Amino acid sequence: MPSPSPSTLLASFQEHYDELLSFLTRRLRDRHRAADVAQETWIKLAKIDPDTVTVLNDRHFIFKVAGNLAIDALRVDQRQTRNLSAEPPSIDIADPGLPPEGLLLAKERIGILDEALQQLSPNARKALLLSRIDGMTQAQIAAELGVSPSMVAKYIGQALRHCRDWLKHNHA
Repeated sequence: MPSPSPSTLLASFQEHYDELLSFLTRRLRDRHRAADVAQETWIKLAKIDPDTVTVLNDRHFIFKVAGNLAIDALRVDQRQTRNLSAEPPSIDIADPGLPPEGLLLAKERIGILDEALQQLSPNARKALLLSRIDGMTQAQIAAELGVSPSMVAKYIGQALRHCRDWLKHNHA
């Protein structure tokens, strides 16, 4: 019996598509994933050389190819789940950041900035910290402080100028 051409297999694929999609959905438990595997099946069928493959039953062959691709997809999913759930290896990596003297200077500068923040009015300090640390918008800060958004902008501007001037004066 002569092997069917790829076009005959593709025609049979289209004829049995709904049944194939149901089969794959049951296997994979996900209709979108099943549609992806069905598409992979079509691609595989389109690449078949009729001179090298003998197909006796188109439908059976198509379902066999799709079933094998579904198994492959499930194995990939299991591997990814296993890799994601595995604890990452503990590796101690030297910090390529600041050398010890640079770290000391950074800590000193943070201390100076902390002094500057302590001198601000409570609203200006809170507005600056909510903006820069918590990433809140001016409208959110205004609601938090019970002031207008333009007042928040003034608080933040005042705080930034004060911190800049304090750093220049105390770290020159």
